[in-house]
Amino acid sequence: MQTNRVILISVAGAAAVLAGVTGYSVRKLSHTSKPISKEPSIKEQSESEKVGLVINPSKSGADEAREAVKHVCAEAGLEEPLVFETIPENAGQEAAQKAIDAGCDTIIAAGGDGTIRAVGEVLEGTDCTLGLLPLGTGNLLARNIEVPLDDLHTAALIAVRGMVRRIDVGHMKLNLLDGTKADHAFLVIAGVGTDADLFDDTDEELKSKVGWLAYSEAGLRQLPGQRKRVEFKLSEDEAWQTRKVRSVLFANCGKLQGVDFVPDAKIDDGILDAVVLSPRSAAGWGWILLKTAFRSRNKIPVMSFYQTTEVSLRCAEPMNTQIDGDPTGQVNELKVTISPSALRIRTP
Repeated sequence: MQTNRVILISVAGAAAVLAGVTGYSVRKLSHTSKPISKEPSIKEQSESEKVGLVINPSKSGADEAREAVKHVCAEAGLEEPLVFETIPENAGQEAAQKAIDAGCDTIIAAGGDGTIRAVGEVLEGTDCTLGLLPLGTGNLLARNIEVPLDDLHTAALIAVRGMVRRIDVGHMKLNLLDGTKADHAFLVIAGVGTDADLFDDTDEELKSKVGWLAYSEAGLRQLPGQRKRVEFKLSEDEAWQTRKVRSVLFANCGKLQGVDFVPDAKIDDGILDAVVLSPRSAAGWGWILLKTAFRSRNKIPVMSFYQTTEVSLRCAEPMNTQIDGDPTGQVNELKVTISPSALRIRTP
């Protein structure tokens, strides 16, 4: 075991040195000022009156989730929750709208990040409150607001009776290759480039067997590759700037699989955190991994952070995109914005 640790540290150190050599000439995006963050909203005590449950019936634990919500509602003296199932052709938007039309004021999304994002997209800007029952592989939003992943009864209790907090919602507007446009909301993180290639390339059968480790397998296959030329403009910039990148991420919050990937990202500060990844080699990816794993605050040229309220991006060649881990197609142009305090959500 000790020998393995020494080997790991040696390899990591070599990767860092090599990355330093290969990354010294990476150009940085100029950014002289930061937007003013808003004060976090105070949590509110708000009782549910009528509960709707939007559930993905294909997820493991779906039946247990139904019973947990039903039990919590009974304990709280509420009527039995109305249940709306998602379908493969619709991730949850239609079911969420049916719950709103039925008069539900608390609408619980039970499923993976795609189901939760779809329900949140419909609830954005309304007086309805989102509750979470994480049944997916990544469960990114649940991790960021500290909803338990392995205790459905406690998660259901929070979803029905937890404190209400207002969080930001990101929007990614896409100019797709077929000439159509799309506007997708996201609650955790969106991206363009290698990260989106990874999600698009993940083996779904392997994912069902080993969970999030399937992303690691796809990630190893995505390590090789060339940087692509893009043009950027932040909300504070007047002119476009050119960069060669592997990925650009747009974070509403920063925890990914328990790792604080974007340390300064806060879910209710009214600010978008952009992360530009521009490694030239596997060593550069290793440098990024080391920085993230050891929570280093030191700047490295292959990983840059920017805080803004809007990012516009143009691609010299088509690039894949993703929102909260779901592929959203190839684009040649996109714009990402943030809507402050746009969604009510129940938290511990």
